[in-house]
Amino acid sequence: MKLFLDTADIQEVREIKAWGVLGGVTTNPSLCARVGRDPIQVVKEILAEVEGPVSVEAVSLETEAIVEEARYLASLAPNVVVKIPVTPEGLAATSRLASEGVKVNMTLCFSVNQALLAAEAGATYVSPFLGRLDDVGWEGMGLLRDVVAVLRTQGYGTMVIAASLRHPLHVAEAARAGADVATMPFEVFQKLVRHPLTDLGVKRFLEDWEELHRSLGRKL
Repeated sequence: MKLFLDTADIQEVREIKAWGVLGGVTTNPSLCARVGRDPIQVVKEILAEVEGPVSVEAVSLETEAIVEEARYLASLAPNVVVKIPVTPEGLAATSRLASEGVKVNMTLCFSVNQALLAAEAGATYVSPFLGRLDDVGWEGMGLLRDVVAVLRTQGYGTMVIAASLRHPLHVAEAARAGADVATMPFEVFQKLVRHPLTDLGVKRFLEDWEELHRSLGRKL
């Protein structure tokens, strides 16, 4: 399972990239609004840092406008994936774009039927939103498991991105469910690597190392 960072903050991208584990980046209009900068400039900076897929969301709502916007976004770099919501207009646009070789990530997916439609339209990725379903009393992880199972049973090549992940348990469960990608905020990425026993072990190793040198009369 690839690990993507869900952000529009270039410093967060550079931090996770430095770990050597960054598989790609997903963005959306809300994330771009938070950084308060020109969205296209932000996207270009991310593309300059990331070799893997970078999902950039089209904000148009009508089919023709979505197609034109998606073509422009895809022209920015070969690794751009255009995010398009699962709507009738989005499906029509995705079908046309897929025939042109434009990679699409159908986003805001909340049902197996929507995932099936996205796959049938030729989407490269589909993104079930786990956390948002949990927020309204539905089991987001159950949807993810069902989407993965159905798309694989039916032989679709569409990859599944576990999105709207709120905590490290979501990431581990997404891996168990067979998701192709887990995309998460910077804070969740940071929590993946932390464990109190790891911190305690490092502390004890250093203390023992220092004590050894003191007993040998050496300076560290």
